[in-house]
Amino acid sequence: MAVVPHKLQPVPLGLRPSFGFGDRLGLATPGHIEAMRRAGGSIVPVFAQQSIREMTRTGRTPEGVLSDARQALVSSKWNGEFGADADHLKTTADIDTTASAGFTFFTIDPSDLVDRKADSYPEPALRDRFADVRSSIDWFDHYLGKRVKLPTGATIELDEQALMRAAVKYGRALSKGIELAEHIRAVQEAAGRDYEIELSVDETDEPTTLAEHYIIADQCLIHGMKLISLAPRFVGTLEKGVDYIGEVNAFERSVCDHAAIAELLGPYKLSLHSGSDKISIYPALARATGGRFHIKTAGTSYLEALRVAAIHDAPLFRRICEFARGRYDVDKVTYHVHATLGRVPSPMAVDDDRQLEQLYLERWEDVEPVRGFTAPGRQILHCTFGSVLTDPLLGGELRECLSAHENTYNEVLAAHFERHLRALQAGC
Repeated sequence: MAVVPHKLQPVPLGLRPSFGFGDRLGLATPGHIEAMRRAGGSIVPVFAQQSIREMTRTGRTPEGVLSDARQALVSSKWNGEFGADADHLKTTADIDTTASAGFTFFTIDPSDLVDRKADSYPEPALRDRFADVRSSIDWFDHYLGKRVKLPTGATIELDEQALMRAAVKYGRALSKGIELAEHIRAVQEAAGRDYEIELSVDETDEPTTLAEHYIIADQCLIHGMKLISLAPRFVGTLEKGVDYIGEVNAFERSVCDHAAIAELLGPYKLSLHSGSDKISIYPALARATGGRFHIKTAGTSYLEALRVAAIHDAPLFRRICEFARGRYDVDKVTYHVHATLGRVPSPMAVDDDRQLEQLYLERWEDVEPVRGFTAPGRQILHCTFGSVLTDPLLGGELRECLSAHENTYNEVLAAHFERHLRALQAGC
């Protein structure tokens, strides 16, 4: 195996503010680098970030994701630090393949074991479900009756109801997360490699309560997890491809409480998943966390790739939009979105190329604030990336278009992400 130069090795980024640039095609890193250079500041980048699910849908490998990022670092003469995030890990096999490739940031995702309906159970049903998990929960009595006063003025009441709901909602997922973290520790220590862990508990119907956050983080740290960041389910709605849906002030107040727990128990960072295009809440997140945050983006770089097609090959963009409409109802199942095909016209009904680009790639900032939802076209394209990229014709033609217009792709990415980074810096 060839030796990778030290400056091209990803490193743990610690408590510094960090930003994850997902790249589903392996062509976006030069634009990401340019955005970092234009924005400046103290935010450190994660240039290699991809989940196992995304790799499966695009036909990429962990080695390929890192290799593509490294090639861009060389060509762009990037000499700074960077991270590599093995995202949404669910199994020890996922860990083994990404660890051997050289990833240093491991995002554990035990969401398959979360009971998403736990908040709605009436007490009899809650007690029945708690009885089912009680034997696997060794922390219930440890917290029962405790009260935790936060500097924000909030008080965490660890009473029986709160603990039962936490156990039912997150108990099995927490145990799995701790188990996977121990596997990461063993693998990385055996190889003599440093690492850091993020735990994702954000994929639930209702926000993570302060009690749930406290128990989850405390148990992770008690069990020795090298926890650098936690992704709770925040208040409001964070959907793919669109800005935050909800009251920004309420979001900031809630994040202040969660950040106080992170400071009390850790410190560790708070992570915002589905962070693409959530520019309206970036300053609030940065303020509330005191700059201890991590952002994950992915699909927005793919959408900007489609913008290149819209600019330089309008017929290809039309075909992709039409193809995406045919795949959307199947591909959206694993995503939190509520766009419908009926909310945006078919490309065949839109004669003007610029209008088609607007309908499918724009209309995502304050267009319909009363309805609270702005961009059905973006979500249709966002969710169907895997089907497009693995289609024998469309995937190849899109890559050819991007290769032929590399400067355009770099420029639209740099402009897009400079706005993201500067919004975060505004709150630091």
